[in-house]
Amino acid sequence: MSMKDTLARYLSSQREALLWKATGLSEYDLRRPLTPTGTNLLGLVKHCALVEHGYLVESMGRTSRLALPRVDFDADPNGDFVACPDETAESLIALYRAVGDEVERSVVSLDLDAPGHVEWWGDSGDTTFGRLLVHVLAEVARHAGHADILREAVDGAAGLTDGNTNLWEPEGGWEAHVARVTELAEGARHD
Repeated sequence: MSMKDTLARYLSSQREALLWKATGLSEYDLRRPLTPTGTNLLGLVKHCALVEHGYLVESMGRTSRLALPRVDFDADPNGDFVACPDETAESLIALYRAVGDEVERSVVSLDLDAPGHVEWWGDSGDTTFGRLLVHVLAEVARHAGHADILREAVDGAAGLTDGNTNLWEPEGGWEAHVARVTELAEGARHD
């Protein structure tokens, strides 16, 4: 398998992990902020869809059939992390899947050394498809990790994908594990 195909496969698996975290919850649970900075599951889906499309399609000079949400970053610098009232979970999840298809077309069509330009990077925006693929993989993996934690906070669902938690329940179960970790943390207090 080529390096390009390996990177694309990892990106696809991170995308699917993130999408799994957004499956089976209510609109409210997907939209509600679960951190002091407002991070929410549906916002992560929207952000990653825009990131993948922006870097791996638009910045490579490729055209797309998709109508992506427009974000006024001057009005809200974090607007790509918020689902607007007219953006349903169903529509944003479908959009992200469609973005995945567009990214796959870029992967098939472009070599890793294909030149691209990231407009929002300014004068240093000249780059290659390979660099952007690595950049986006790191970004999506980071947000898939955020989604792991957020989803666990909502309903306890944990792990990589449905049917593959990649977690090994400790002896005595999770409650006993949390109690042990809490005890260790308490022992580290220096009050």
